Amino acid sequence: MRTSLSLSAALVALLAGQALAEEVNVYSSRHYNTDQALYDEFTQATGIKVNLIEAKGDALIERMQAEGESSPADVFITVDGSRLARAVDAGLFQPTSSEALNAAVPENLRHPDGLWFGFSTRVRGIVYAKGKVDPSEIASYEDLTDEKWKGRICIRSSSNVYNQSLVASMIASEGMEAAESWANGIVANMARDPQGGDTDQIKAVAAGECDVAVSNHYYLARLIRSDKAEDNAVADAVDIIFPNQDGRGTHANVSGAGVATHAPNKEAAVKFVEYLATPSAQAYFAEGNNEWPVVDDVKLTPVLEAWGDIKTDSVAVIAFGENNADALKAMDRAGWQ
Repeated sequence: MRTSLSLSAALVALLAGQALAEEVNVYSSRHYNTDQALYDEFTQATGIKVNLIEAKGDALIERMQAEGESSPADVFITVDGSRLARAVDAGLFQPTSSEALNAAVPENLRHPDGLWFGFSTRVRGIVYAKGKVDPSEIASYEDLTDEKWKGRICIRSSSNVYNQSLVASMIASEGMEAAESWANGIVANMARDPQGGDTDQIKAVAAGECDVAVSNHYYLARLIRSDKAEDNAVADAVDIIFPNQDGRGTHANVSGAGVATHAPNKEAAVKFVEYLATPSAQAYFAEGNNEWPVVDDVKLTPVLEAWGDIKTDSVAVIAFGENNADALKAMDRAGWQ
């Protein structure tokens, strides 16, 4: 799920402190403490000040649309391929031509026209109750549609973009009919109506409300690494499966960034986006949200190390946005609330 990093001479010069602008305005939907350390290191290396605006991804997209040509945004950072696609459709990114980025970021994790680049990956796993579920019973997402899981599955609403992208990836890999059949099977096996976020699904498994749940991996990693005893108790009661290891691999999504269409500090913006693909910046991504970096030789968190090497689906992330409308139709027809 990672690739080797080859830095261009320009990027090496960047890290030596040769700045071409005094500031860069970053709109970000990420909200992790380690991200501030990442911005501070960029400033120290380049002399370029980072002005940060944080909000939810969709809110930032709406803000940039409202600001239009007067938008001060130089870089937009958000999560999930479908949300990146919304930004592309809204005309919020301009192409970035960079040898360093093309060498560092795998082709399936970046926009083919250089509009955005993925900088960390998150996978959608299957959390199960220890002692109630034999993990050998679940080798794939498709196994969850078996009747033996009837009344035993917890999962978020169809309005959740993570679930939409999972179904969109199935459409890309297996076709619309298979994806809709999967959605029907999940609805038939739900233990309760969809409610809450991924952490709520994990807690429901630990509490015995259901036996399995679909969740992004880092929600469990947070509980494992928490300094709260109640979180650790939840984590101790469950474990996680990374499905489809014998086939297409586990569904993987990205945190991504691109240069804004009307960036007033374009050169600084390109340097900032290139910086995000350096090993140092990648380490902050890994530590901040227990996500896998997209380049090799980056130190992982102990939780990720313990989970080992995971095969991920190589489908292009742009497919999540391209298939989003069809994914919503499939989930709606299945009665997925």
